[in-house]
Amino acid sequence: MELAFVTSSSILTAATLPRCNSLYLHRRIPINPDCKSSAWLLKSSENLSSIGFHSRTGGIKPVSSRHCRRFSTWACTQVGAAGSDPSLNKFSAFKDACWRFLRPHTIRGTALGSTALVARALIENPELIKWSLLLKAFSGVLALICGNGYIVGINQIYDISIDKVNKPYLPIAAGDLSVQSAWFLVLFFSVAGILIVGSNFGSFITSLYCLGLVLGTIYSVPPFRMKRFPVAAFLIIATVRGFLLNFGVYYATRAALGLQFVWSAPVAFITTFVTLFALVIAITKDLPDVEGDRRYQISTLATKLGVRNIAFLGSGLLLVNYIGSIVVAIYMPQVNISSLQPFFFIFTWSSFSMHALQAFRHSLMIPAHAILAAGTCIRTSKLYQGKQS
Repeated sequence: MELAFVTSSSILTAATLPRCNSLYLHRRIPINPDCKSSAWLLKSSENLSSIGFHSRTGGIKPVSSRHCRRFSTWACTQVGAAGSDPSLNKFSAFKDACWRFLRPHTIRGTALGSTALVARALIENPELIKWSLLLKAFSGVLALICGNGYIVGINQIYDISIDKVNKPYLPIAAGDLSVQSAWFLVLFFSVAGILIVGSNFGSFITSLYCLGLVLGTIYSVPPFRMKRFPVAAFLIIATVRGFLLNFGVYYATRAALGLQFVWSAPVAFITTFVTLFALVIAITKDLPDVEGDRRYQISTLATKLGVRNIAFLGSGLLLVNYIGSIVVAIYMPQVNISSLQPFFFIFTWSSFSMHALQAFRHSLMIPAHAILAAGTCIRTSKLYQGKQS
């Protein structure tokens, strides 16, 4: 029997419930003396017609005791949540604000890139995998989250007025997190990250980590505030989220395995691909922020060249990235790294792996990147036709 629960505010909720004797509703609902909803249910069950359990053909329809028990449990939970301890509510709100302060979508990108590089290093040296490395891997992920939290956090502290226009949902701009609490968080993230990296990964990785924090600082903090200058801004983002992240994670993973750093073709490809991808992010990230950037005189490529042109530029760079991946898979399934040594020598002081190795699985890379390229072309075509913004 199809029933409808109707309140005086005319909110209609449909449900499908089997038949039962509604006359026993009052005494079959389990009563909890400590639950406010039980008393409410007792009172309301005496006036079912006023609440309105109706079928579409009219009349009061019975409800099974099993559904009554479920409803009583749900109502008790709702009342309990509404009347919970205010201190718990404040803690829950603070936890939610801190999570939004971390900008979760940036964490996902950092975690994905790191996982790819760690997996590549382990695939190259499966005989060196040990369970004892899990703790070090976890500490590395925690350090990356701390570094990411510091960079996005310091940016929010100095962009409050702009975020009130562009991103009013962010916790500081929305008033859900105080500036003092935000400063405490970013200082904690920076100190914790440096201590974790310094105690687990050596001086070189610690230096790279600190370089990333410095670049993130000068991006947002006056008097540098490099985000005012489009070229400097996207170069910083591409460097930190592209090259430094990938090179640093791969170097740290090999060091944890007891190996010296050597470039390999897959790692060179991943680093190049992600760096170009980070460049696209750096170019297009300001597209939703044009209004606030213009109001506060922040010069970005979007404010200079226009939203539409930057959107097409980002799509074009993505397409170049995908097509380049297909070309690499076709022409370099078997790569001799020694032929690439002069090019990569400018990026590292380490030696290269001189042996040929099976670098790319073209049966996977070609169709995957072809699909991504096709999707980019379709979206760009819709944008050109004015169907998307």
